[in-house]
Amino acid sequence: NTQGLEVKRYNYAEWAKGRFSEVVTVTGAGKTIYVAGVGAEDETGAFGTIRHPGKFLEQCRYSYDKIKRHLAAHGAGFGDVVKQVTYVTDIRFLPDFGKCRTEAWGSGPIPANTLLTVVALAVPGMLVEIDVTAVVAK
Repeated sequence: NTQGLEVKRYNYAEWAKGRFSEVVTVTGAGKTIYVAGVGAEDETGAFGTIRHPGKFLEQCRYSYDKIKRHLAAHGAGFGDVVKQVTYVTDIRFLPDFGKCRTEAWGSGPIPANTLLTVVALAVPGMLVEIDVTAVVAK
């Protein structure tokens, strides 16, 4: 759902098809929404409180739930996301991340994606952090 914008998704490598879009172009007047890195920080707790300590899949699901709510507050949804960057603290989480991402996105279009493995994230105990960029018509 791009609300009057022309969004085109391109894949050049066969192996990328169905996994993610390699390039997404957006044409038309619109509003760009940048959602900063979202992890399992407890929104109702003190800074540094992480939900689901040590449980990657649950942290990932909670992160996508927060992203969904942040986007909705600005008139957007997952179908409006054109770019996603995900940071994980251990590449062995990749299968669970794939499962979590599939649950979150469903059969909708998959945005351009980057996945990075990092030593640590913003708050000790975070296992995943996701940021997204969405575009909606003004």
